[in-house]
Order: sequence, then C-alpha cells, then structure tokens
Amino acid sequence: MTVDLRVLGQVDYAATVQAMQDYTHSRTPNTPDVLWLCEHPPLYTQGLAGKADHLLSPGNIPVVATNRGGQVTFHGPGQVVAYPLIDLQRAGYFVKEYVYRVEEAVIRTLLHFGVTGHRVGGAPGIYVRLEDPHSHALLPQRPQKRIGTAPPVPNFEGLGKIAALGIKVSRHCTYHGVALNVAMDLEPYLRINPCGYAGLRTVDLSTIGVHTTWDEAAQVLGQQLSIRLAS
Repeated sequence: MTVDLRVLGQVDYAATVQAMQDYTHSRTPNTPDVLWLCEHPPLYTQGLAGKADHLLSPGNIPVVATNRGGQVTFHGPGQVVAYPLIDLQRAGYFVKEYVYRVEEAVIRTLLHFGVTGHRVGGAPGIYVRLEDPHSHALLPQRPQKRIGTAPPVPNFEGLGKIAALGIKVSRHCTYHGVALNVAMDLEPYLRINPCGYAGLRTVDLSTIGVHTTWDEAAQVLGQQLSIRLAS
C-alpha cells in the first residue's frame, strides 16, 4: 500500500498532535497510511521520559509536554518535520524495523545533498561528522550486533546531530516522527541538553555547507520516507 503525502507548511504543534491522535484513534483496517510534512513555530517538546533538568534556560520559548518517546528537543522554522501515520500490522514490519526505515530515509536524503549520515549505537537519530560531513568512513560508534551485553553508552565525539527521532505507537499504528534540520536558528539548542545529552552539538544542512530550500528538503525526505515505509 502506498503512503499518501501531504505538505502542510507551518502549522501549530499542539493542533497537529491532536490531529495525529484523532487520525490514529479513528483508523480502521482500510484507513490509508499518510505522511505529513510540516514545520512548527519555535518550541521545545518534552517526551514521556523527559527530565526537567535537561531544560537549561528555555527563556521565552514555550515548552510543551508530549506523548512521544525520548527527551527534550527543539522545533522551529527551517526544520522539516515528518509525521508518518503508518499501520505497522498491515505494513508487515515491527517497531524496530520502522525506526530503521525512517532513519534510512534520512540517510538517503542527506546523501542526495552529498552528505553522509550516520547512526550512533544507543542513540536514535542521525548524525554527521563535523570535520568532514562527506566522509563515508564507518563510525566506530555505529550500532553493532551484541550478544548478551548491555547497550553502549552513546559516544558523540566529533559528531553533530542533524535529525531527531521521537515516535509513538498506538494499536500498531505510528504517529509523531522525525525532524531534519535544514536552515535554522540553532541557538535554542544551546539552552537544552538535546535529546537528554549534555554538550551534544546540533547542526543543520546550512551549517555543513549545504544550501537548499525547505521545500526541496521536504520533497526529498517525503519521497524517501514514502518509498521506505510503503507496505
């Protein structure tokens, strides 16, 4: 089944979350999967596991509690936020693979712009090498199969986070999603511990020398997600 792509533009965060919940809770086995692409006015969102001490100095930027996984992150203009509303049971894959597919769509989107995206073991999201965003060399911090050992403590040395992931699954159906930083005011990230990690650097495409538009980045990410999430 294909995914219906909808570009919403800049929309209110709380209203969008409510719309996602309404869509998810009213789904039937025949309800189409959709992908919403949007951006939000400046705000911090605090996930279910969020700790108040990761909000260092939010100032006049609103802080909104939300029901996705993960810790605190920032949304603002110049960031493409993608919300896939997918029936995983019908699609035929589980949450772990869903996360992998979403991350892979971001990696392929970055590749379109000549940038190599990386995964870090124990830390969802996509990262780039700060000194050489185009390097294809594998990270020693990449996820690797472990047998009977605890997950590694994430190591962000030399890396910047360019895409954050936070999802919710209800009755096998996904909402919330992934945010790709394109050309933002990154200062608000300095007022938090991004995703709960003190000192984690956050970057966008413009920081690493890629100059594109929100529309183009949204189009590429939307296409990659539609391809990889279709059942």
